[in-house]
Amino acid sequence: MYIKSAKLTFYLPQAGSLKDKRQVARSLIEKTRNKFNVSVCEVGRQDAHTALAVGISLVASDAGHGQTCLEEIIRFMDDYSENLGVELMEVEEI
Repeated sequence: MYIKSAKLTFYLPQAGSLKDKRQVARSLIEKTRNKFNVSVCEVGRQDAHTALAVGISLVASDAGHGQTCLEEIIRFMDDYSENLGVELMEVEEI
């Protein structure tokens, strides 16, 4: 059993309030959960309306497959976030 996880930090330039941020976060998290069936949640920066930190976690039977899945999820989140006007700033694999 292999566990893969990552923390992604996004910049939300158009978020004028925490309400705007929550709307973007909810959309990004739900789309990712629905598409990949993985654990995703906001893990930090809750008080900053222009920054969003999201954690991803998955379990795989093979290390290579887990890494491939994680990379695919990160690519998806990066592409989807661009549609929301959000920029992926940092990826930290844990």
